[in-house]
Amino acid sequence: MEQGYFHSEVDHSKEPYTIVIPPPNVTGVLHMGHMLNNTIQDVLIRRARMQGYNACWVPGTDHASIATEAKVVRKLREEGIKKGDLSRDEFMEHAWEWTHKHGGIILEQLKKLGASCDWNRTSFTMDEKYSESVIDTFIDLFNKGKIYRGARMINWDPSAKTALSDEEVIHKEVNSKLYHVRYQIVDSSDFVTIATTRPETILGDTAVCINPNDERYTHLHGKRVIVPLVNREVPIILDDYVDMEFGTGCLKVTPAHDVNDYELGERHNLETINMMNADGTVSEEGELYVGMDRFDVRKQIAKDLETAGNLVSIEDYKNKVGYSERTDVVIEPRLSLQWWVSMKELAQPALENVMNDNIQFHPPKFKNTYRHWMENVKDWCISRQLWWGHRIPAFYYGDGPDDFVVAKDEEDALELAREKTGDQEMAFSDLRQDEDVLDTWFSSWLWPISVFDGFYSKEEVDYYYPTKDLVTAPEIMFFWVARMIIAGYEYRNELPFENVYYTGIVRDKLGRKMSKSLGNSPDPLDLISTYGADGVRMGMLFSTPAGNDLPFDSSICEQGKKFSNKIWNAFRFLTLNMKDGVDYTPTLEIDEENLADRWMMTRIQQTIQAVDEDFAAYKLNDALKRVYSLIWDDFCDWYIELAKPEYGKDFDPQKMNVALGFFEVLMKLLHPFMPFISEEIWQYIQERSTEESLCISEWPTYNVEADQNADAQTFSLFQQVVSSIRNIRAEMQLSPKEELEILIKTKSKEVAESLTANQWILEQLQSLSSITIGTDVEKPKACSSAIVDGHELYVPLAGLIDVDKERERIESEIKRIEGWLKGVNGKLNNANFVNNAPDAVVENERNKKRDGEANLAKLREQLKDFE
Repeated sequence: MEQGYFHSEVDHSKEPYTIVIPPPNVTGVLHMGHMLNNTIQDVLIRRARMQGYNACWVPGTDHASIATEAKVVRKLREEGIKKGDLSRDEFMEHAWEWTHKHGGIILEQLKKLGASCDWNRTSFTMDEKYSESVIDTFIDLFNKGKIYRGARMINWDPSAKTALSDEEVIHKEVNSKLYHVRYQIVDSSDFVTIATTRPETILGDTAVCINPNDERYTHLHGKRVIVPLVNREVPIILDDYVDMEFGTGCLKVTPAHDVNDYELGERHNLETINMMNADGTVSEEGELYVGMDRFDVRKQIAKDLETAGNLVSIEDYKNKVGYSERTDVVIEPRLSLQWWVSMKELAQPALENVMNDNIQFHPPKFKNTYRHWMENVKDWCISRQLWWGHRIPAFYYGDGPDDFVVAKDEEDALELAREKTGDQEMAFSDLRQDEDVLDTWFSSWLWPISVFDGFYSKEEVDYYYPTKDLVTAPEIMFFWVARMIIAGYEYRNELPFENVYYTGIVRDKLGRKMSKSLGNSPDPLDLISTYGADGVRMGMLFSTPAGNDLPFDSSICEQGKKFSNKIWNAFRFLTLNMKDGVDYTPTLEIDEENLADRWMMTRIQQTIQAVDEDFAAYKLNDALKRVYSLIWDDFCDWYIELAKPEYGKDFDPQKMNVALGFFEVLMKLLHPFMPFISEEIWQYIQERSTEESLCISEWPTYNVEADQNADAQTFSLFQQVVSSIRNIRAEMQLSPKEELEILIKTKSKEVAESLTANQWILEQLQSLSSITIGTDVEKPKACSSAIVDGHELYVPLAGLIDVDKERERIESEIKRIEGWLKGVNGKLNNANFVNNAPDAVVENERNKKRDGEANLAKLREQLKDFE
């Protein structure tokens, strides 16, 4: 940050690579989802920076109307202050004070994770210029006829006392009660029975509906019924919306408190009774239980219906109930006058350009979900009954439905109102601005444009937009991703980003989503303190393919920490072998006669090529696994072991230079994933200037000439031979220091010559007394053997173990397994067992047989070695 490595300015000589951060809530703190999401973004931007792109990662925060206002109201309540006792301006002062005090904490936490954002560009959706773009967008869409004001059924949050969009409602399956209630037919002793899970809404009933084709109720056509308790006469209406097979086939209709009932009410011109207040209590229109909470009324009305003789029965019932995403209270369908965006026409380009892959989803499976939503898109309710946020720029001058103008400020509003009414005497005092604010998503859908001042200046937005990648969670695909695409085509006539990488959900060991309410989410900063930022980053990336959920366990961070230690110790080993006074210079000029050098160079080239392919396919976890294997398995476990000098001798300076040269390339490949340790080691490998930081060094490029697959195959054969010798030592309980004689019978002279020319590799890695390699090698008696890629390896055991005792041990083990297999086969040959036992039990027995026969074959083969 001090050197400005992460800062970007418009530079037309370089291609931009832009990412905009999904802005977290301004007063939020880091959670595991943020950790995963921002680690992925950082990996992408760091690699792009090293590739020479003008990398720009824009950070920022979202004002989060509902969440932030709830926190401010709670804080005021603790101080003995009610929101209702404050003016709007006074409340806004408290909200800004809260925001300045707590806002930005999460951004500082992201720095601890290593997020290489351009922190000079930090944006906030309530910044003055950003706010101006939000208001201007509202005015523009209103003038185009794409924003309108209308009374419609909305989702109402009685806790936050605001409307919610459909996407802000979480539907949960709950255990409810189904109340069967009877309504008396007017001028008759007969009744009709309806079923409802919300008996409190009986207070707002204005009809009972039946299907005109339902022959059971033809005698009720044209009749009226009496709503229980309130004794209101309402009509029986006919509509084929009613499912004759569901319940009794009779439906109570409450137009003000159910979406479908509202549509029935519209079709049949029914009266609308709004029986519930904004806080979820019964209103004066409800007549009974006025001021009581809806759920208290539910309990009481059931008793009163039973007393009145109208309650037929109550049964347990499972159904899905909508909850507010923010406050987790049960939402109420409510008829309300709100502001809406007409979405059908706006959504069309956004649908087409995802389905034709102009914008690519990773993984592509999310295209189907996206298409379903966009093809069935509903108008977007954008007004919220809050004070914290962008105030709707509508000014009212009367009480009529059209007595308003939409304008940027009071001056413009007064001019438009005078023009609309012809009243030139109208004054500012005659205007009142809409009290509501805009949905938070109405500001964040402009994020990729507004962070570059794209509505008022072309210089930056024309250069940085469209952005390259968006990394986000699939649960906000409609809240944010779809709407940003809509805004992109509406205001830039192009896509806002080329790729969308969908992360999975971070879950605990039980598969539950991590959340503060469940108490199952570790503090990310504690994890960083325990395992290091690199360890946490690596642990999370290691186990989360794009779009798949991450089953989080702190052990994966432990693996990351161990990897950090492995890297550090490997570098420390090299530094401990550096001689004072020697000028070491890292190089990739390898010893062409040295198979280990050629093999390591080949493995590096193969990994570079594969990692680049993984990045192109957004398979970041696969890329990391390749780099991990290259460093841990190839470099640490094999190459360094072969580069070690003989005991008591100094490390050859040229070998050290090559090892350091390889280490530099490894740190470059590792850097996007683990920036802290890679940069630290990079600075230690050799003295560097501030312009030579690893984070701005050149990303390794694949060199096809250095990729010698034949060397890789030859070295692989040595690796298999060494592994086989180690296995034989373990099986025979021979010490690693025990000198062994080995014989290798090859299938061809070429392989024999290649192994002989490089047999120093075996001598370096194993304690051996002699090595014999050839096509005519004979198998010695009393030996242990192994097949290695079609070649035969023999290790004579005479003098190392008691041959007779070993033969007896093998024969005894063969008899034991033969007896055990007899029992297994007895079960499997029993038709009664096979046909009646659970499939899993039968399959388990078959697996036992297969494993037992494999062990038996191996032991019989071993016995031949002792004949």
